[in-house]
Amino acid sequence: MNGQPQALLQLLSPATEGAGKRALVTGLAGFTGQYVAAELRAAGYRVTGTTVPGHAGVSEDMLAVDLTDRAAVAAMVQQVQPDVVVHLAAIAFVAHADIEQIYRVNVVGTRNLLEGLAALEKKPSAVLLASSANIYGNADLPILGEEVAPAPANDYAVSKLSMEYMARLWMDKLPIIITRPFNYTGVGQHENFLLPKIVSHFRRKAADIELGNLHVWRDFSDVRMVAAAYRQLLARAPAGQTFNICSSTGYSLGEALDMMGRIAGYQINVHVNPAFVRANEVVRLVGDNTRLAGVVGQIVPVPLEQTLRWMYEA
Repeated sequence: MNGQPQALLQLLSPATEGAGKRALVTGLAGFTGQYVAAELRAAGYRVTGTTVPGHAGVSEDMLAVDLTDRAAVAAMVQQVQPDVVVHLAAIAFVAHADIEQIYRVNVVGTRNLLEGLAALEKKPSAVLLASSANIYGNADLPILGEEVAPAPANDYAVSKLSMEYMARLWMDKLPIIITRPFNYTGVGQHENFLLPKIVSHFRRKAADIELGNLHVWRDFSDVRMVAAAYRQLLARAPAGQTFNICSSTGYSLGEALDMMGRIAGYQINVHVNPAFVRANEVVRLVGDNTRLAGVVGQIVPVPLEQTLRWMYEA
C-alpha cells in the first residue's frame, strides 16, 4: 500500500466524531489495521496501535506488546487510556500450523486485553472485538444471520467462538461489540489468502495456478467497507450486540476467476492440488447484513470486480 492506505479509501466519511479522542487498534500493522487506522484518523481520532514484539516500525503510536503477556497488556492499556478500542490482533490464517498459539493469542490474549480495559478508571465508550464468520461452519442455509447456531469446523473457528463466549463474561463491565466479518480482501492482503493469490498470478501473467476445492462460495467484501463499518459501529456503540460484516452476496471461486480473466485479458489454467483441499471445507459462507445496516445505515458494497481491479492495478 506504499504507506498510504488513506489515499486508497473510497468510503471515508467527512464527519470528525473522534476529534480529541484516542483510539487503540490492536494489530495495527496488519492488513486490516492499516485501513481501520485510516478511517479512524479521518474521523479525528489519534490512533495508537499494537504490534508483535520484534516488528519494525515501533514508534510512539505503535507499541510492541505480546497479548499473551498479561502484565504487559495491562501496562499498555494504562499507557494509552483509549476512548475506543478495535481489537484486530489475532492468528487469522485458518491453516496456521501452531494450534496452541491460535488459542493462546485469540482467546487468552483477548481476555488479557479486556481485563486491562476493565481496570481503567475511565472506561472506553466502545470495545469492538473482531470474531469471524468461520464460527458458522457448514450451516446448510443460503444466507446466514447472526442467530444461526455456530458449528465451527476448524481450530481457528473454535478459537474465535471461544473468544466470543469469554467476552460475555466482561459485558457487564465494558461496552463490547462483537463483529463476525465474512471474507474480505484488498490491496496489501498476504498471498496465502485466496484472492490475493489469484490476483498475483494474473499480475505476473502466469499461465497456470494451483488451487484447492473449486466448488466453494464466499461473501467477499472490500476491506475499505469493513473499516468503514467498524468506524460506524464505534460511533454508535451498540454494546452487547453481535454483527455480521458482509455484503450479503455470494461468489463462486469460478466467478472470481472469470472476473480476473476479464480484468487481465486472458484465462488462466486452473489445476486442483489435493494438498490445498482442506478437510471440513466450508462450502458456502454468505452472510445477512440486515442487523448491521439497521445500526450503521444502508450498506452499498463495493462490487467484487471493482475490488479485484483495484488489487490488480495497485
